Amino acid sequence: MTFQPRMQNKIEGFSVIGGLRRRNWNGITADLWDVECGSYAGGHYVARDPRLFILLDHLGRGRPSVKVSPKAAGAPQDRSQSPISYIPADMELWVDIREVQFMRHLDIHFDANILSQRLTEEIDPRKLQDPRLLFSDERVMALAGLIAAELASPCPLHDLYGDGLALSLVIDVLKMVKTPPRKRGALVSWQLRRATEFIETNCMRGIRLQELSDLTGLSQSHFSHSFKASTGLTPHEWQMNARLERAKQLLQGDDQSLTAVAAETGFSDQAHFTRVFRKHVGTTPARWKRATAG
Repeated sequence: MTFQPRMQNKIEGFSVIGGLRRRNWNGITADLWDVECGSYAGGHYVARDPRLFILLDHLGRGRPSVKVSPKAAGAPQDRSQSPISYIPADMELWVDIREVQFMRHLDIHFDANILSQRLTEEIDPRKLQDPRLLFSDERVMALAGLIAAELASPCPLHDLYGDGLALSLVIDVLKMVKTPPRKRGALVSWQLRRATEFIETNCMRGIRLQELSDLTGLSQSHFSHSFKASTGLTPHEWQMNARLERAKQLLQGDDQSLTAVAAETGFSDQAHFTRVFRKHVGTTPARWKRATAG
């Protein structure tokens, strides 16, 4: 599903030139706006996701004034001295604009959970929650200019190009540094016992990783690494082995067909059961049954 920004605003005095130019990438949405401003323009904004407002150009003697409350004095946003603002999710912002005839700005909205998954590490919550209003950064502005050019182009390049630029910009603004991989030890005995007993009891149904991590009081990532460090297998592999052990017990009886065994042990059909059984046991269920019967 494509990420879509969730924003509420009340604005006045703006007239959009040429319509909104928008690109959606994996967890990031970029909007390029060209607007004419009346004698007074401005409004109130609040978004459910973190976002960046980057002023690329403006004409007129005035400057947009950014405020954190409607009665605050505000501070000017200038394309050369203070063009960038990072606004955390759910933070309210007010903007007053006088004596500005034209503005071009870039808005970058992003889903922090999707980006964390893409980067295979959690984004520091403090960086997500701390606003950074009205600052300048040459590298961020260079990336913003390239993104704006891509949005304005009638023939945009491959999605990976714009996606890479936007992801790089967010990483730069949040000052995310690559953290060395943490070595995670094995589960302690009670965690391992609780996890394996749960898997074996529930092996015939789909088990969510969240259920196992909740049982052991660990994050999903921590649990997965520690489980494999303890057993040499992933939780899914352990569950598959438990299902196959149950299948072997059923195969040793004389009253069930392979189709029935496959259905009872959670496989989609006999062919799926045979394929998985051969992969893990080294032979087909029918041959294993004959061999053990003899």
